[in-house]
Amino acid sequence: MSEDQANEKEAWFTLSGDVNSDMVHRVFEAVAHMTEDGIETAHVLVQSNGGYVSDGLCLYNFMAASPIDFVMYNGGAVASIAVILYLSGTRRYASDTARFMIHKSHATASPGSRPDALNIIVEGLRADDARTESILRKHVELTPEQWGIHQYGDLHLTARDAKAAGLVDDVRDFSPPKGASLRNI
Repeated sequence: MSEDQANEKEAWFTLSGDVNSDMVHRVFEAVAHMTEDGIETAHVLVQSNGGYVSDGLCLYNFMAASPIDFVMYNGGAVASIAVILYLSGTRRYASDTARFMIHKSHATASPGSRPDALNIIVEGLRADDARTESILRKHVELTPEQWGIHQYGDLHLTARDAKAAGLVDDVRDFSPPKGASLRNI
């Protein structure tokens, strides 16, 4: 181990729940504290079934551009827009029994919605899909069959599938060192 690695300040965190404005606020606050504490590498166990696209994109952009090196872990399930948040990690790992789920955006229109209102919803969904797919394609290499499933349904990936696609670097558990402080974001 080099002297730089020995001097690197690491910390261990969990991040769970819906991807929404509350999670955005929690992450903003946590990163502010990490910066103040001189944390260089943050190991983050993510557990989320997804949430709002705009909040997930905000977290992806914020964390990917942060001066902190985020190492992401999936110990159970990372799904929907949480996959995009997870991709903000410079290194990514998943437990052998973890799963990922990726799909296109969806929305429910109010009963009796007029065609112009439905068109606005559709255009918004298309824009969200274009943004999330560009991030996916930047980080992940799915097979043509997998892209086909993603086009019209939910694509489920095991940890091994995710490694083959480049979504994870390796199959490895989140395992803070003995005595390390573990904080929930």
